[in-house]
Amino acid sequence: MSPHRPNIILIHWHDLGTHLGAYGHRGVQSPRLDRLAETSLRFTNAFCTAPQCSPSRGSLFTGRYPHTNGLMGLAHTGWEYHPGEQTLPMMLRSAGYESALIGLQHESSDPHRLGFAHVDSPAPSMRADEVAARAAQWLATPRDQPFLLTVGFLETHRPYPAEHYPAADPDSIEVPAYLPDHQTTRDDLAAFYGSIQVADQAVGVILDAVDQGPNASDTWVVFTTDHGPAFPRAKGTLYDPGLRVALLIRPPEGHRRADVIDRPVSLIDVVPTLLDLIGQPIPRTVQGHSFLPAVLGEPTGSATAIFAEKTSHRDYDPMRCVRAGGFKYIRNYESGPRLLLPSDIEDSLTRAGMGDDHLRPRAPEELYDLNEDPLESNNLAEVPEFSQVRDRLAAQLDQWQQETSDPILSGPIPSPIRD
Repeated sequence: MSPHRPNIILIHWHDLGTHLGAYGHRGVQSPRLDRLAETSLRFTNAFCTAPQCSPSRGSLFTGRYPHTNGLMGLAHTGWEYHPGEQTLPMMLRSAGYESALIGLQHESSDPHRLGFAHVDSPAPSMRADEVAARAAQWLATPRDQPFLLTVGFLETHRPYPAEHYPAADPDSIEVPAYLPDHQTTRDDLAAFYGSIQVADQAVGVILDAVDQGPNASDTWVVFTTDHGPAFPRAKGTLYDPGLRVALLIRPPEGHRRADVIDRPVSLIDVVPTLLDLIGQPIPRTVQGHSFLPAVLGEPTGSATAIFAEKTSHRDYDPMRCVRAGGFKYIRNYESGPRLLLPSDIEDSLTRAGMGDDHLRPRAPEELYDLNEDPLESNNLAEVPEFSQVRDRLAAQLDQWQQETSDPILSGPIPSPIRD
């Protein structure tokens, strides 16, 4: 008996983190995604593999770490997958799936390299409403095969021009504890929340097209984002605000259930989970782990460690981390300021209203007790009482790097751009 082949829709945004009403953020207007969460599995401890756009998406679509698949920096700066890398649409092709990419992608300078049978990926500046309209039109066409539809939004990437994204009320916002609570921060968050509201409405268009079409009873919907928001100490860092992401998975009509899953998962686990879901063998080269039992409400094994990395963004800024057992260990491979802000954050209102504490020299090692210090502000790496924890996590990181052939172990990683 052949396995069942349901349809899969994967919607991904830029720079959202978990900033939705469903994740407890006050002042955010995200009614369609909040409603989606009411009939979905909501993962509260989902993390990306890298706090940058291309590397994170590369893991989402290959099930492999950035330093393994080659996409260690931004695609528009010369980084690409290694030749022969298998992406999710390529893996699903052998299972008889049609595939389509509509809207933004940031994994290659040429979207046709990504393995989709249908590509509608125009200028990256296309707004969410137009992307959603194209996706809804594609969904309205009858399909003879099961399909994978990937819908990528530019939102909520900076900037947030008011003519496209009317700002939220700054006074209604609860400023995250890792940011300074100044008026400039509130104004910046209000603009960010305005882009969320517009993109949320666009997601509603796609969900309506699914629910009102012929495929509602046989379509899984996955919603996520690449990494944390474009604010200091989030995007571009290995701290939790940079790595924690929204992840909602809605089963088909007739099988929907709301559940909150606290078990840590990584976006690298999405590919093996989807392959597991449709009964497709998981290639041995895939490094993520299926969390299908959690999706199906079945008993799960012990939580796995979360590994993440950064190699290059605007600048070469290599670091690696492991998050396990209530602690996080970060290894910094280059000296420099504690935070090397991406250019869009450097130019932000929030940056203008904060001091220069982030310019202090970074430590080569960082260790945080996430239960006692969720803001990751007290580095315990040199505290004698925590030396055993540090050494244990350092050894765990060493083992992961060796098993995955991390090129940083051989020295600095060169940029793909040549003069």
